[in-house]
Amino acid sequence: DLELVESGGGSVNSGGSLRLVCEFSGIAYSYYWMGWFRQVPGKEPEGVAAIDTNGRTSYADSVKDRFTISGDHSKRTFSLQMTRLKVEDTARYYCSADTYWTARGGIVEAEDAPKLKYRGRGTPVTVSS
Repeated sequence: DLELVESGGGSVNSGGSLRLVCEFSGIAYSYYWMGWFRQVPGKEPEGVAAIDTNGRTSYADSVKDRFTISGDHSKRTFSLQMTRLKVEDTARYYCSADTYWTARGGIVEAEDAPKLKYRGRGTPVTVSS
């Protein structure tokens, strides 16, 4: 199994930036499907971004052009660079990963991030006006 640990969350003013990092340990695979999702108490998790084994990325419309997902398969880390943060981005952010994803012919979309097999415990992000 994989264990995922997020870091980099915190508090920032509207318009600011944060970089979330996810590191994973456990059984080593050559490639991973990776994603980020967020959740606000009382609401369903929202897929934010995803990256597949070919480096193809997908973003939720709400974060497109503001967030960037990237991954390093050999180092087993991936990150979410968040810029121009808005108050509505406030949530607990989770990284997720899978080692075998066959839906959509192996293509992972942002909305799939909560469905990936492994996930971390999350890191809080608070954006103040």
